[in-house]
Amino acid sequence: MTDQTAPLPGPVRFLGLSLHDGVRSNHMLTFYLACYAAIMLATFVPQTQPFLLAEVLHLDPSKQGVVSGNLNFWGEIVIIVTVGLWGSLSDRIGRRAVTSMGFLLIAGGIFMYGFARDISGLLLGRVIYSAGIAAISTMIITLMADYVCNPSRGKATGFLGIMNGLGAMTAALFLLKLPAMFKNGGMDAEGAAFATYASMAAFTLCLGAAMFFGLRKGITHSGEHNPPMLQQLREGITEARRPVIALAYAASFVARGNLAVVGTFFTLWAALYGTAELGLTSAEAISKGGIILAISYTASLLSAPIFGILSDKVNRVTALAVSLLVGAVGYSSTYFLEDPFGIPAICSLILIGMAEVGCIITSGVLIAEQAPDRLRGSVVGVFTLTGAIGILIASVVGGYLFDHWMKTGPFVFFGVIAALVLVWSLILRSKPHLICPVPATAQ
Repeated sequence: MTDQTAPLPGPVRFLGLSLHDGVRSNHMLTFYLACYAAIMLATFVPQTQPFLLAEVLHLDPSKQGVVSGNLNFWGEIVIIVTVGLWGSLSDRIGRRAVTSMGFLLIAGGIFMYGFARDISGLLLGRVIYSAGIAAISTMIITLMADYVCNPSRGKATGFLGIMNGLGAMTAALFLLKLPAMFKNGGMDAEGAAFATYASMAAFTLCLGAAMFFGLRKGITHSGEHNPPMLQQLREGITEARRPVIALAYAASFVARGNLAVVGTFFTLWAALYGTAELGLTSAEAISKGGIILAISYTASLLSAPIFGILSDKVNRVTALAVSLLVGAVGYSSTYFLEDPFGIPAICSLILIGMAEVGCIITSGVLIAEQAPDRLRGSVVGVFTLTGAIGILIASVVGGYLFDHWMKTGPFVFFGVIAALVLVWSLILRSKPHLICPVPATAQ
């Protein structure tokens, strides 16, 4: 049902943020709840998946990397295909309706995971879940523009990053323990799987209801004319003739691919090592791995402000180069690791956590600085697309390397890519005339 616009009070401030007319504090609280929940749910499914593959589907360990990568691949395809549809639908029926629908779809996909007893069942659940993730991701970006005035969006994005970090830590410290908790309570693997995913589906439904009652009513139109998708794609690709824009696209590939590598393959590595070498069940190994992930996410949370300040204090390409250096060292160092639970692994994951958030922040700031106003939507669209391609490549190549080379193969692969993009950034940094932003008068 279409939301009906109602008279709302004048503009207010929230945590120092300047809000658009009619946006209230409860709308912002609900918005940041969505930011917290989105990353929590986005990490929950891929990180608990190894438990299903090992203890419910009894999949051979030599095949689990490819299967995990393929599920991630098709999930990302769904996200790429549906993000534009969710944006258009929100202009017709309202942001809160689409946000609520997104959480409803995520709940449905998670619930189907609890019933899945073969790869086809997992794939169907992953497709539904990914459609919901696409809706929430699109609405978070849209709601930020709807709610917060432009001068406050940098600070608002910082709060968003904090909520994302807290959501990821919640998944790592608590949600990954659910299968082991239910098994320790006397359930078998299938019962523990159903209890884990059914309880999370019910919680996600409650989140959907909170979105419907907590977000602002009404339909907001941006008033901007958006060119056809193919035209935007052509314009964005054409802008890649500028070396610094091409660098930002490559950095987006690395940044988003990093997220896929850690989210998909670390808990899978922990599960296989824990069961084969430590005599743990898959659920216990995933729970143990969650502690390591929490340390990595804490590093991301604490380093986010550092990279934000760095991006404002030094040349944006230099800031990007620093994040790429941290990533290249962190990911490449996993070549020497065998134990995902040891101190060396923790050190690598700390660097990887720092690099994840650093690359996202510095590449985002760089593209915002370099994109011409006239083509900003097209450039940012291709920037987002290259990030999605990074996830696809990380999923497919990473899965193959995990099964056929070494368990840290996906990490080493992205370490090499980060190193190559780092070299590219250093070359551009030595040629300042190539990285000057387009003057406003030329845009």
